[in-house]
Amino acid sequence: MKRINTILISIAVSVAAMFTTSCVNDLNVTPIDPNIQTPEEVLNSIEAYQQLLAKCYGGLSVSASEGPDSSPDIDGIDGGYGQYMRALFHLQELPTDEASVCWNDQTIKSLHGLSWTTSDVFVTAMFSRIYYQIGLCNEFIRRGQAAADFQGEEMDYMLAQARALRALSYYHAIDLFGNVPFATEENSVGATGPDQILRYDLYEWLVNEITGENNFRDDLLPLASTEYGRVSREFATMLLAKLYLNAEVFTANDPEGRPVISAWQECADESSRIIETVPLADDWQWNFSADNNLCPEIIFAVQSDGTNIQTYGSTNFVIKGSIVSGNPEWQAALGTNDGWGGLVVTPQFLDYFAGEEGQDQRYLFTDGSEFGEQAHTREILDNSNFASGWCQMKFTNLKHDGSPADNSTSSYPDTDYPIFRAADAYLMLAEAVLNGATGYDGQGALDAVRERAGVASIPLTEDAIISERARELYWENMRRQDLVRFGLLTSSTYLWDWKGGSYEGNSVNDRYNLYPIPSTEINSNSRLDQNPGY
Repeated sequence: MKRINTILISIAVSVAAMFTTSCVNDLNVTPIDPNIQTPEEVLNSIEAYQQLLAKCYGGLSVSASEGPDSSPDIDGIDGGYGQYMRALFHLQELPTDEASVCWNDQTIKSLHGLSWTTSDVFVTAMFSRIYYQIGLCNEFIRRGQAAADFQGEEMDYMLAQARALRALSYYHAIDLFGNVPFATEENSVGATGPDQILRYDLYEWLVNEITGENNFRDDLLPLASTEYGRVSREFATMLLAKLYLNAEVFTANDPEGRPVISAWQECADESSRIIETVPLADDWQWNFSADNNLCPEIIFAVQSDGTNIQTYGSTNFVIKGSIVSGNPEWQAALGTNDGWGGLVVTPQFLDYFAGEEGQDQRYLFTDGSEFGEQAHTREILDNSNFASGWCQMKFTNLKHDGSPADNSTSSYPDTDYPIFRAADAYLMLAEAVLNGATGYDGQGALDAVRERAGVASIPLTEDAIISERARELYWENMRRQDLVRFGLLTSSTYLWDWKGGSYEGNSVNDRYNLYPIPSTEINSNSRLDQNPGY
């Protein structure tokens, strides 16, 4: 059974309700519960601060303090599709070759078609979740630093965790939205609106948060002595490596004309730190199974628990979304009791496994025929029909040995959603070496990932990296970022079914390399400028 820092479920609703973003008026993400107590009334012990920190973690896992979607934290954002990890999947996976959805929910087809607008509800949901999280963390940091009666190692550790969680959400903000609203614990609650930080400056701020004189990494515990589900020093190192990996994207096209930052050597250095301390699991699918809280490869994951941490997002969404409704055999194969029939992969993505389908242990897909269904077409001939496209079997609510999950009903999975794991560090190191980093064996790093998967070595090339990242990391909310970094998301160089809104696929405007700041935020804060092209 999983827990969020042991106390998520015990959080008082009053604690959960009194915090919002640092700029409540302009980000339009106010808590719903009207019974707000003052911070002084609630934060009167170290245990109360522990509960508030648990809420900072819990905001990644659930949409509400009680139940999977009742009374969601953010007014106007659905508790199902607005859950943090589901919203992240929508924006990182659906616009790519790795995922398509047959549902006709509101504007969801615009994501895979790369045709969203400034008022897209799914874009707004992710933006709102990011800033709700940032607001919670800012409030914890602000109150924690001022709590004179509770200073000491425990508070220092909690403050470091809150800063790390805030950095994770700002990392998602810089990646998805570019120049974004920026607030820290220094901004007063209820300010008229946050200033907008340039992407270049946010990149430098994030790097400094991890490496500067007053960094949070030094106050975190190493992974080996960290309670499962908490951020660790290795978490900070992975986050830093991801920033360095994408430095040339995050610092390009700077309005002030500053030179693009290239940080391939730094990316290799930080990735090597992970490789030296965090092993690859022998069984790749252990990372995505109901007992993945015991998997040695996972550095940080968003927790699920069939009893205590229930949501219609996260791994519940990716597992049930991949199963047809009303087929007990298919449901049992993934350890659940329901199917939503929506998510498939494109044939172009399946082509990455061509010739190695029988050897590569990561090739976990079905056309449904093994469960008595009429075989799905490999091609997505009709993007409104679940039978167009094959389905993933990577994420499962069974333990990695095939036994049932610990929860009793299978209505909600025990499977945690990985954010960072060691295999990504191996592939980042290989890519960094390919781009000029020295002192490391990039070919060996690539080979280690492929050997674990059961397939032979391939030469280290750009095509090998983007292909291997697809095979190793699919549905882990990295694909859009990878395609942007390789110049493939919007161009005609690489097409997939329904890219750009047509079956054959077509290129789209480069503005879709970034999402727009939601129009509601632009309209309510005169300090914000829209991203180019929107």
